[in-house]
Amino acid sequence: MSTAITNGIRVTVSTVYVPSQSAPTAHRYVFAYTIRVANEGTQTAQLRSRHWVITHANGKVEEVRGPGVVGQQPVLKPGDHFEYTSGCVLDTPRGSMRGSYQMQTPDGQSFDADVAQFDLAMPHSLN
Repeated sequence: MSTAITNGIRVTVSTVYVPSQSAPTAHRYVFAYTIRVANEGTQTAQLRSRHWVITHANGKVEEVRGPGVVGQQPVLKPGDHFEYTSGCVLDTPRGSMRGSYQMQTPDGQSFDADVAQFDLAMPHSLN
């Protein structure tokens, strides 16, 4: 689990390995991650886009950028939160993700809300 707070936006992540969609013999390891974005600040903010850096245990690095999350660009008033689940496929049984959400306030100011690095690990792959 990871947590980061930027300008009152708290981003919390939890992960799980998905064996039913994985194929280790084919170097396919699927992970689901659930993210909760909570506005603990005093100003409304809209999640406009995302940026992910995905690192596989073999050193391969992928970057993903795009509008919103799961097809949405939620507006979070103070006290609101938005939660969603998505997934990631790695070539290795371990890896990590980190990134940011580009947020925009009603007056047009933008800032990046950090997503602290979180581990993706198949159970017992650390031994």
